[in-house]
Amino acid sequence: MPFDPWSEKFLLGTDQLGRDIFSRMIYAARNTIAISLAATVLTFAIGTTLGIVSAVLGGIVDVVMSRIVDAIMALPQLIVILVMLSVVGSSVVNLIIIIGIADATNVFRLSRSVAMNVAVMDFVEDARARGDSLVWIVFHEVLPNILSTLVAEFGMRFCFVVLTISALSFLGLGIQPPTADWGSMVRENATLISYGDVTPLLPAAAIAILAIGVNFVVDWFLHYASGLRDDQ
Repeated sequence: MPFDPWSEKFLLGTDQLGRDIFSRMIYAARNTIAISLAATVLTFAIGTTLGIVSAVLGGIVDVVMSRIVDAIMALPQLIVILVMLSVVGSSVVNLIIIIGIADATNVFRLSRSVAMNVAVMDFVEDARARGDSLVWIVFHEVLPNILSTLVAEFGMRFCFVVLTISALSFLGLGIQPPTADWGSMVRENATLISYGDVTPLLPAAAIAILAIGVNFVVDWFLHYASGLRDDQ
């Protein structure tokens, strides 16, 4: 039955179609995390590569790429994503590609900023003098020296992507039914809030716990990788 209360059979009750909310939250976790992770990886693949290339090449290439990114960032990101999804459709692949491209501008600016400090160092100049290719300089000389900053940004950017996908699903333009994700589950069960039922807040709490947990993991990783140890 639709909107059954919590019970031994349905631990978190049922939704508007009589589906078990607990099992759907588990499947929604898989979809939300996997799609967000794929979009974040694409974001960093594009943004980091272009940002380091811009810093290494400098000159007119850097100016042109930076101005293009500035123009894109002048537009509200969520509005751009909504417009693009309304044009090409809200499939999972389109969602990953559009968010990956739209969010790559933030990673571009960060990677370019930190790479510019590395690109002028002696070992990079030595690599240029040896005639090393641009690909080698980008991925073997510059990237390893800015990796810790990018790891910290990856955790924060992943959380933003999760929130973006959940917001799009809440608005009906994200992951489409019958595929479950936490954002759409909040929308589907929002009616229960009028009756004092906290069930619609559980997917929202899952999103918050995921974001906090990812940030804790990233902080631990950076602390461990830095070689620092707590005083005993």
